[in-house]
Amino acid sequence: PRRFLASKEQFHAYLRAGGRAGGEGEEEEEEKKEEEVGRCQSEPPAKRVKSEEPGEDGESREDAGAEEKEPAERKRARGQNKSRPCMKPNHYEPSRLCPSVTQGCAEKCYFGPRCRFLHDVGEYMATKPADLGRSCVLFKTFGKCIYGVTCRFAQAHLGDGYQNVINVDLAKQWEGKSLVRNNLSKELQHQLRKRKFSFRKAEEYLRALAKPHGDGGKGGKATGRSTEEQEVSNCTTPQEGLGDSPECPVLPGEDPKPDTLQSPSPTGGEEASPMKTVGPVTDEDMIKLRSCEKRKLEIQGKLYLAPLTTCGNLPFRRICKRFGADVTCGEMAVCTNLLQGQSSEWALLKRHHTEDIFGVQLEGAFPDTMTKCAELLNQTIEVDFVDINVGCPIDLVYKKGGGCALMTRSNKFEQIVRGMNSVLDVPLTVKIRTGVQEKINVAHKIIPKIREWGASMVTLHGRSREQRYTRGADWDYIAQCAKIASPMPLFGNGDILSYEDANRAMEMGVSGIMIARQVPVGALIKPWLFTEIKEQRHWDISSSERFDILQDFTNYGLEHWGSDTQGVEKTRKFLLEWLSFLCRYIPVGLLEHLPQKINERPPYYMGRDYLETLMASQNVSDWIKISELLLGPVPTSFTFLPKHKANSYR
Repeated sequence: PRRFLASKEQFHAYLRAGGRAGGEGEEEEEEKKEEEVGRCQSEPPAKRVKSEEPGEDGESREDAGAEEKEPAERKRARGQNKSRPCMKPNHYEPSRLCPSVTQGCAEKCYFGPRCRFLHDVGEYMATKPADLGRSCVLFKTFGKCIYGVTCRFAQAHLGDGYQNVINVDLAKQWEGKSLVRNNLSKELQHQLRKRKFSFRKAEEYLRALAKPHGDGGKGGKATGRSTEEQEVSNCTTPQEGLGDSPECPVLPGEDPKPDTLQSPSPTGGEEASPMKTVGPVTDEDMIKLRSCEKRKLEIQGKLYLAPLTTCGNLPFRRICKRFGADVTCGEMAVCTNLLQGQSSEWALLKRHHTEDIFGVQLEGAFPDTMTKCAELLNQTIEVDFVDINVGCPIDLVYKKGGGCALMTRSNKFEQIVRGMNSVLDVPLTVKIRTGVQEKINVAHKIIPKIREWGASMVTLHGRSREQRYTRGADWDYIAQCAKIASPMPLFGNGDILSYEDANRAMEMGVSGIMIARQVPVGALIKPWLFTEIKEQRHWDISSSERFDILQDFTNYGLEHWGSDTQGVEKTRKFLLEWLSFLCRYIPVGLLEHLPQKINERPPYYMGRDYLETLMASQNVSDWIKISELLLGPVPTSFTFLPKHKANSYR
């Protein structure tokens, strides 16, 4: 393996030469080119100027005095590039065709003469960028491309007079089939924006919180029960969500009340629910499920793909499902944004039909918004479980009282878990860390309470907030917490780099393992890790096989985000974000010792072929080069800076 080692200059010279060994005289040229790197590769000014200030991610800059003496490029990059450039659609396509024309109803354009988009197809085609290929994945898969003339692969399905050709036989096979669920309808979005959605169950729970209890304390304390009358009317257990008694007793003489219907008729001042009953009324419509009657979350021993912000999108989850992930979860969604009907936030809840066990993860800091959001999702989308994010370490979330901060706000935490559990018909899970401070673990104290509050499962990340994603996960502590959590399932998370690590983790007594990203090898760096675990082997995957994975991701992205210019560039953006992690993968055939360990960063090395070397580059321009192999040339004004600083520069 040592024969693959190379210097930085040799590495970049080899890539510039397109796979041919670079000469000695190219080293000086390489240094000059590095100085002339464009803004997409350069380090943001804000990071250089604020070198002595605390980082944006909340981690204090260590040894500030020593940093002054060191060159700026030696400073460790952490956190997020919050001021990175943002490419908007009008940056790469100033003249866009009105969607009404694409959909074949130009005369019905809502804006009429005030519309800022083009309505003349000929005028649009004169300025449209060149096609990127001769094969359209939408037309090839579904027999019809809904983007018509705006498709960047339109030559595959355009006839005379720019008419969109349809493969009737293939289109009929997909007619009426729903490939992606959990979409936000215009009607629901309107109800949320006008605040006309009924949160009856959540409001009942919140009213109970506001009432003073028998001990004379303030109404803010959650006790798990409202009043006895409310419990009888809701047909719930005496202690809502208390998981200690398996019998789940029912109060004698209680009768189910019709006010638990999802679509009750308005009575008194009560507002009608927006959900309409379809078909015959069943017992399930009439009676609220008790906690012991809820659908069980049977995922013990399964491989769980963690919710991954930015990169854990639907196309990426499809890749992981193909490699053997059993359980998938959408990206973290902020409850307040969902309640406001924001389309971008609701897009995080979309579920592909191949995701057989799927959940969504919510982030919030207060019982009112979290409980209402849980009731909203319970009525409007199809999920198998709902997860509460109590592990997010970033300042933006932590300073507002969400994420890891809930571990220090036990009263609010309890109210959130009990409230969400009372309005959900699916299991509720919680993801936590060991604690907030590095050497003060508190998870073992919180887990029994979470079980008592009614959660069906806990996932424990073996690091504290201060550790973030550095240092090794504490699996001995995870094993201790797994015993405390019993009989509630506990999944472990952290440092699962190979099937050997997965085997050791399962021996610790956890119910299953969650595979995430923020390690040198994880789902984002190694999506075939699920296959390795199931087949109990190290897979020395070739560069051509890895490129085929990127090709599949690109096709899934074009299906999901669209094959027009806007969809192509959105696919490119998420591909580049993923490549910023993929470049950390070290091929098995090049390692001296198996498996790769946590936080191992290799020196510069040459791959076994040009493509493998290109994929190992941490240079943004090389990631863009890979994207151009899949999606064609980038727009003239294209810039890209990865979300995470640690992956951003040469």
